[in-house]
Amino acid sequence: MFPDIPEEDPRSIIWFDIDNTLYSASTKIAQAMSQRIHAYFVTLGLDEDKASELHHTYYTQYGLALRGLTRHHDIDPMDFDRKCDGTLPLDDLIKPDPKLRKLFQDLDRTKVRVWALTNAYKNHAQRVLKILDLEDQIEGLVYCDYQQIGFTCKPEPDYYHNAMKQANISDPSKCYFIDDSRLNITSAKELGWGHCIHFYEVGLETTEGGKTKKLARDTNTNDSEGITQISDLEELRILWPEIFI
Repeated sequence: MFPDIPEEDPRSIIWFDIDNTLYSASTKIAQAMSQRIHAYFVTLGLDEDKASELHHTYYTQYGLALRGLTRHHDIDPMDFDRKCDGTLPLDDLIKPDPKLRKLFQDLDRTKVRVWALTNAYKNHAQRVLKILDLEDQIEGLVYCDYQQIGFTCKPEPDYYHNAMKQANISDPSKCYFIDDSRLNITSAKELGWGHCIHFYEVGLETTEGGKTKKLARDTNTNDSEGITQISDLEELRILWPEIFI
């Protein structure tokens, strides 16, 4: 007997990135996380300069500093998660936003399923969703499984393929996606994801691979990739009216 294959849901799916998308970069959670990752590198016996260099190198090369650490150092990824993500004072940095919750409630569930797509481990993702009072609004969560050897992450194609497999959706054109990383959005669009929006808060600072980055205004108004940029999630109502009630 062959196992039953669940019938594919005909609805589209909207994928929300979590960090620096469901809450603002102004919370400086990225900076707090960067400080903890840097400190973790130092505990491996590296001096400050070497720790900064490797942090940025691993982030750039592998998408996440942790992936470089697991490949080149004898570390327990769950120890990393406990000491870095796990010590973030999230309750002090983010609060529920009734306006954001209403946005999720106004998504037409007869037309679209709502999932989260994150490069964090599930513990951090679930903490954030709980604090933001969005747990009951998210139907599924795709996360980086730190316990899996050679785990993938955005913007790698395998990560998006795995996400679609988990959500049991085969048509990439039915995928809506919003993320604060231009690279992640570009990768999804190249795979055929039909509706991709870049969340970008001009003027704020964030941290990538241990390096502070100011989100400057994009002067390229003729976007050859056809990717729309927004700074307020409320703009989704205008750009994607077909999936709102």
